[in-house]
Amino acid sequence: MVHAASRSAAIIAAHRAMESAKPRGERICYDPLAEKFIGPDVTVIGSSQMPKSQALTLFKQFVPGFHEYFLARTRFIDDYLSACIDHGLEQLAILGAGYDSRAYRFEALKKNVAVFEIDHPATQTVKKKKLKQIFGKLPSHVTYVPADLQNRDFASSLLATGYNQNLKTLFIWEGVTMYLDAGSVDQVLLFVSQNSGTGSSIIFDFTSPQVVQGREKRTEALAWRQKTTDVGEPLKFGIAPGDLDSFLKQRHFSRIASVTHDDLKKAYFNHPEDKRLPTPILTIAHATIDG
Repeated sequence: MVHAASRSAAIIAAHRAMESAKPRGERICYDPLAEKFIGPDVTVIGSSQMPKSQALTLFKQFVPGFHEYFLARTRFIDDYLSACIDHGLEQLAILGAGYDSRAYRFEALKKNVAVFEIDHPATQTVKKKKLKQIFGKLPSHVTYVPADLQNRDFASSLLATGYNQNLKTLFIWEGVTMYLDAGSVDQVLLFVSQNSGTGSSIIFDFTSPQVVQGREKRTEALAWRQKTTDVGEPLKFGIAPGDLDSFLKQRHFSRIASVTHDDLKKAYFNHPEDKRLPTPILTIAHATIDG
């Protein structure tokens, strides 16, 4: 499990690194630190001597639309974070941080925003070693919180490390919900809604119960479900897109919005000749705290 967690973080970073190497006018997202988190032999299918472009071709055949989704998800969350900063963000919590580099890419976070990265201790230990290699030392504006979201210990761990329940906070929860059980998802959402300042928000992505249960027959859905099962990290949780509003309202959120593959296509792959399309089996949601 430890190796798998770090491998997953590296693979997602490899997708961002490939896109970030493109010229400014051609790339969907830009994360210049992504390549620094991964070794030279890490591709979008893991460690391999295969050329990176060939590995990407294989990945796209295996799970069509995932690469495009990863790029668009990174860009959308970046844009959402920028908007939150412009509207007075005071605190940022990144749940299941992996090799998320936003704490180091956004200059405004280094001056005005308290940043917390919450992740499994094994993965976080690897990341901290890489950060020391990149920067010479751990950046002082980030607090690292070792916690396993699946074991439901993150709330006490976060509160013990200086998290302020009264500040306007953004929770970024990227690529995580589908691997947690329903109780752990509830724990996170209830913590956010009950322990955040006025105007706080959360952004996360999710899949559907049909994908989790193997009833969605799209190529990428079946392949993803099988692969996660094979590596011991099976899909566990989904929300039917039509149920998102009621699901989050029951957990005290408001101003709920979902971002579909069509929305991402229109926003980021909108050139008439651009045939790329993010997979429809994943959706981004964002919402704010009632009151």
